[in-house]
Amino acid sequence: MSNPNISETIPFLAEIDDNNDEDGRWWKNVLDLEEAKKQVLFSLPMIVTNVVYFSITLVSVMFAGHLGELQLAGATLANSWATVTGFAFMTGLSGALETLCGQGFGAKFYRILGIYLQSSCIISCSFAILISILWFFTEPILIFLQQDAEISKTAALYIKYLIPGLFAYGLVQNILRFLQSQSILMPLVWFSVLPLGLHLGIVYALVNWTDLGFKGAPLAASISLWISLVLLSSYVVLAQRFEETWPGLSSESFRLVFANLKLAIPSAAMVCLEYWAFELLVLLAGLMPNSEVTTSLIAMCVNTESIAYMITYGLSAAARVSNELGAENPRKAKTAMAVSLKLSILLALIVVVALAFGHNIWAAFFTSTASIINQFASITPFLLISISIDSFQGILSGVARGSGWQVLAVWANLVTFYLIGMPVAGLLAFKFKLYAKGLWIGLICGLSCQAGALLLITLYRKWTKIELS
Repeated sequence: MSNPNISETIPFLAEIDDNNDEDGRWWKNVLDLEEAKKQVLFSLPMIVTNVVYFSITLVSVMFAGHLGELQLAGATLANSWATVTGFAFMTGLSGALETLCGQGFGAKFYRILGIYLQSSCIISCSFAILISILWFFTEPILIFLQQDAEISKTAALYIKYLIPGLFAYGLVQNILRFLQSQSILMPLVWFSVLPLGLHLGIVYALVNWTDLGFKGAPLAASISLWISLVLLSSYVVLAQRFEETWPGLSSESFRLVFANLKLAIPSAAMVCLEYWAFELLVLLAGLMPNSEVTTSLIAMCVNTESIAYMITYGLSAAARVSNELGAENPRKAKTAMAVSLKLSILLALIVVVALAFGHNIWAAFFTSTASIINQFASITPFLLISISIDSFQGILSGVARGSGWQVLAVWANLVTFYLIGMPVAGLLAFKFKLYAKGLWIGLICGLSCQAGALLLITLYRKWTKIELS
């Protein structure tokens, strides 16, 4: 099949009629075993891949944390700051490809996938430069936000050595979405597990065998991310299976940058608004008595929530929904979402049970301080609730990305987190003296409202292909 040029591919982003829905049978048909099998086979490699890439930076935090309480507080604060200002933003930018490449592949317009990949890489590199400049001013920014001076100085040192990894991470996320939209999954597992295995050796050597010490932890993360990028990009360029979807470097990608940005910016905002809420909890923890312990505790909870979300994110219905919408099958897209929601409940239950019985073991990976481990145990019940809700909304967020509803999701996240969740968190933490528990209860309120808002959007929004001007 010959592939059309760029101007001919834009019309595939036209509306389709989804009115013939047989009174909502897409929801009643959640026991579709064939769809469930597809999703399980699709999700398992993506779960492994997402957890592994998140673990690369998390492992570095763990190695740094065992050097002392100050190093733990600095590394966790730096990692949270890097996530919400950099890594989460890069992940969000790549979300445009879940819509564009997913629907393009479903419509069998294969050549445009590689062009959109290149335009997305241009966007990621441009923003990485701006974010790197911001990271150089981490210390004064954190001090301005009323964080402890010593913790801020330590966090700033840590994050400077993460700057090279930011560029690699952004490009890796784009390639992941490119491959995910084509249901090419097992290579992702091998090209993520290998760098993580190497990372364990690299971070141990740099932290313990060289004079770098604390600085070796973030530097190891940057090195491992670049190893992953080289492996993935070499695979895309050299493998014959991408002859149709990878046309080689093309100047056409520059012409699609602005069209890509129309989805990339809302996608990034959609992701960052949620991550910023988590970061705000870490910053608020720094204003409490015994800030080193409280900051470490909340940052550990945030990292735990994030890695749990990475697991359910692998089950995200974005790729399946966008593929089916591109193929003009809205009913199958809805069935895919329903099956994903059911599987997410099962997956969240497994994570919750594991954390409920193993929270002390998990906390010990971050720190050897008994007081922090004990406080982590006391907040674990609230953490389990938030993880359960987050797994549900994660599927609905994936549907929004696959369907091109990012702008609506941005407004939902803005209202639910910053007009509801965060005010409640501040009130309970400081006014009612619940401190860390109050912060997390406020987050649970925000997540609950977010899930409800996304559910309403999903139920009442017309399921169509997107249309670009």
